[in-house]
Amino acid sequence: MPRVKVSVIVPVYNTGKYVDECAPSLLGQSLPADEYEVIYVDDGSTDDTLSRLEKIAADAPNVQVHTQPNSGWPGAPRNLGMKHAKGEYIQFVDHDDTLGPEALERLYEHAKRNDADVVLGKMSSTMVRPRRLFRHTVDACTIENDELTQSMSPHKMFRRAFVEEHGLRFPEGPWILEDLAFVSAAYLKAERISILADYPVYYWMKRDDGGNNTQHRFNPKHGFWPNTRTIVRQIKDGTPASDDIDALQNRLLHRLYHVEILSRTREPEILREDPAEQRQRFEAAREVAREEFPAAVREGLPAVSRLRAELLEAGDFDGAVTLAERIREVKPRSEVSDLRWADGRLVADVTLDLLRGDGEPLTLVERDGKQYLDPELLDGVPGTEDGWEVPDPFRLAYAELVVKDRDREDWWYPEGDLEVRLKPLGDGRSQVIATGQLALDPERLAGGQPLERGVHDVWAYVQLLGVDRMVRVTGADSTNTPAATPASTGGRLALPYWTIKGQLALDIDQRQRKLGPDTTTAATANSERSEGSSLPLPYVAAAPDATPVRVKVTVATLAVTAELLPDAGTGTAQLRLPARLKLPSGRHPVTLPKTAGPLAYAVVRDGTVLRLEGPAYEAGSGRRLLDSVGDNRQVRRVRRKLGL
Repeated sequence: MPRVKVSVIVPVYNTGKYVDECAPSLLGQSLPADEYEVIYVDDGSTDDTLSRLEKIAADAPNVQVHTQPNSGWPGAPRNLGMKHAKGEYIQFVDHDDTLGPEALERLYEHAKRNDADVVLGKMSSTMVRPRRLFRHTVDACTIENDELTQSMSPHKMFRRAFVEEHGLRFPEGPWILEDLAFVSAAYLKAERISILADYPVYYWMKRDDGGNNTQHRFNPKHGFWPNTRTIVRQIKDGTPASDDIDALQNRLLHRLYHVEILSRTREPEILREDPAEQRQRFEAAREVAREEFPAAVREGLPAVSRLRAELLEAGDFDGAVTLAERIREVKPRSEVSDLRWADGRLVADVTLDLLRGDGEPLTLVERDGKQYLDPELLDGVPGTEDGWEVPDPFRLAYAELVVKDRDREDWWYPEGDLEVRLKPLGDGRSQVIATGQLALDPERLAGGQPLERGVHDVWAYVQLLGVDRMVRVTGADSTNTPAATPASTGGRLALPYWTIKGQLALDIDQRQRKLGPDTTTAATANSERSEGSSLPLPYVAAAPDATPVRVKVTVATLAVTAELLPDAGTGTAQLRLPARLKLPSGRHPVTLPKTAGPLAYAVVRDGTVLRLEGPAYEAGSGRRLLDSVGDNRQVRRVRRKLGL
């Protein structure tokens, strides 16, 4: 009997229909069914969840169901699932999420190949922004790779012997942050951690009833603040203390400080919640910050975050509110120029920056050889009357381009990096910006594989001076129009366009946009002609290794399947019609669906396509005479000699 490679552990409680929605992705894995098991642990459900689980188990030999009295949190059922697990590796899944079809097979192979204790699989989600952690697949790393803290959910694969060796267990009962406690302990103990970034493994999706949003996060009985202290001390115990802001311990604590502590001082929370309740959170966060986090953690923050921390630890709630109001107004801006196809990639120059609420650039001001944060931004913020110094404008600053598959919620990272730099503005003012080149290859972007058919939106993420924003990559005043020429890539059409919101998008294989409307104007200006049934289309790019693309055209009234052929010499495409057409002799328009004008004209004589002409090609009377006698052998012989 084959050994069990993976045990999938799924805690459930009053899940109802979401069990049935998750189950197909677990039972339809590419890994053979006798090589993995699915362990459901029902945490005392009071609805029909248990009966749904029993029905699933009755039809699937590799599914088992266990029950326990309600514990009120996922920790206890996950621990019970681990007690029953027989797999070499354990994968945790929540009852309302799904796995990619090849998730277990790919994760297991990656784990075995690298002898990994923990494997992080690429996550897709409607609930959080993309994580740069999943930009590249990594065979092996350790906790020294502090980008690991971008992913602290338990939805990972763990080697079961490693878990047992170190006695890793989830805190039980209503214990908020139980996932951080377990995962941070695993990171600290693991000798080899792998990252699988070239395949979407885990789909963490927002439920339509909001049921998988954490409820009552700050309810005292759930112990948010004591639990935060526990995790901080766990990290301190596992790493050496240091006053160096870039030491490992301080880098790991940065995530907890930024996400769990500073969130109580920043927008939207501090501006959204009831002020009386938020003041209590603010004071609790202040107490934990002052007692548990070394000064080096605060000192290592970028400018705006460091100012938030200063206001927090000084107990200035009103000042934190004022700063949050100012920062809330900061908007990201993107600029795209020179958008074009080059070697099968959609290429453009991109610039990203931040604007104040009044639309002016967020700047730095130089005074006495030092840089200070924009005084217009800080107007009215306590403690900044003499300015707020920015010792390092590039502290934790970065920017990246990402492409979202609109149909599948997958995020992919195009080639190239963006550089963060200072742009002089004159009069001692400068601006932190990010610049670089977008290079989007439709045939390799999806983890080295072609993009799926569909619409793919281009976004950017910026983190400058401690202000982070997602921004649509947009064109100047362009909406619902072509962004660049269509392209033939991998036997499909790629249509770049600006959405109705002005965002750059790429439609693969005519999912939403159609070839035709985007080419009408360019087609009208085409003055090319060719001998025979192929016509150069200089307004359709073709990748060097592209294969023919089949398109439907109409010649006069005849529906025809034509081909777009790559022209390796020019990087453009050729339109090729069948050599024979059942049409009367004459010059017939060639049109695409939904086009107002012709793409070309086919000159036909006795059912044979003599040549194709661009709409702007002007044929003289001599050419018309040759066409009229085109079936004469001697005339054809002369035409070939003359190259006509």
